[in-house]
Amino acid sequence: MIKLCKRIAESAWFQNFITAVILFAGALVGLETYPAVHARYEPILHVLDQIVLWIFVGEIVIKMIAEIPKVWRYFYDGWNVFDFLIVAGAFLPFAAQYATVLRLLRLLRVLKLVRALPKLQMLVGALLKSIPSMAYVSLLLLMLFYVYAVAATFMWGGNDPVHFGNLQISFLSLFRAVTLEDWTDLMYIQMYGCENYGYGDMMSQCVASDPSPVGGAVFFVSFVLFGTMIFLNLFIGVILNGMDEAQREAAEEEQLAKAAKEGEPRHLDDELLSLTQQLDLLKEQIGRIQRAAADHDAVRGLPIPGTVQAKARTKGKAEPEAAE
Repeated sequence: MIKLCKRIAESAWFQNFITAVILFAGALVGLETYPAVHARYEPILHVLDQIVLWIFVGEIVIKMIAEIPKVWRYFYDGWNVFDFLIVAGAFLPFAAQYATVLRLLRLLRVLKLVRALPKLQMLVGALLKSIPSMAYVSLLLLMLFYVYAVAATFMWGGNDPVHFGNLQISFLSLFRAVTLEDWTDLMYIQMYGCENYGYGDMMSQCVASDPSPVGGAVFFVSFVLFGTMIFLNLFIGVILNGMDEAQREAAEEEQLAKAAKEGEPRHLDDELLSLTQQLDLLKEQIGRIQRAAADHDAVRGLPIPGTVQAKARTKGKAEPEAAE
């Protein structure tokens, strides 16, 4: 039974079947977004949803049985934990008012597709590995935003109260600029003043137009260069570095999986058990060699190593050599 479940869990057809079920589950959730379809086919959709749920439960059971007697090995893999939590969420006792939460949990089944496709696993792993480095890049970017937001509020708050009237609005406007979404409009308002550019329907808020041709151009061009061309490219570099690490780990895991198929141990405790067995065999072979050597010396009339006669003979040989 255990070997059968292990063969099923490791087979390609089983992985392809689970992938197809995940895609089918995603299509079911998508159909429920159409009120007419949901109202007309609700009983059928519910039955199909239950079938999908129990297929996922069967997947978990098969993989757990494959790890018997050490079932907890199933949770060694973070993706297995992810699958388990998604499936377990469907059995939580939600009331009717939390139907939306239940639907969202069912929608998470689509994310199981990441588990089914190794390339997607590698991409997600690269993103997760990049988070610590991305945090430091984000901190630098936040410092850049803060300096420019404070400066913009002081310089352009009167001329452009819509975009730089206070610190929080300045942050939002700079985020718009760093995404290159009409950032030139923000620059031209400061260069030509709110009376001459950009305030057509909001002239009532343009109470202190103050054009700054040089300052506006230098401010926004420098911010776009630093924010977009440098810092956002740093994010890309960090992600690419994480991708390289994920590819190396994927190659190592592939080698381990290949070794496991060839009969080599997969887990650390299996390796320890294998080494212990090899050591016992080695001790047994050494014992047989010692017994065979003792029998051979006994046939030739030589003293057996380790006995009193052998020690006396060795001592007798040593004394003449010392005398010489």
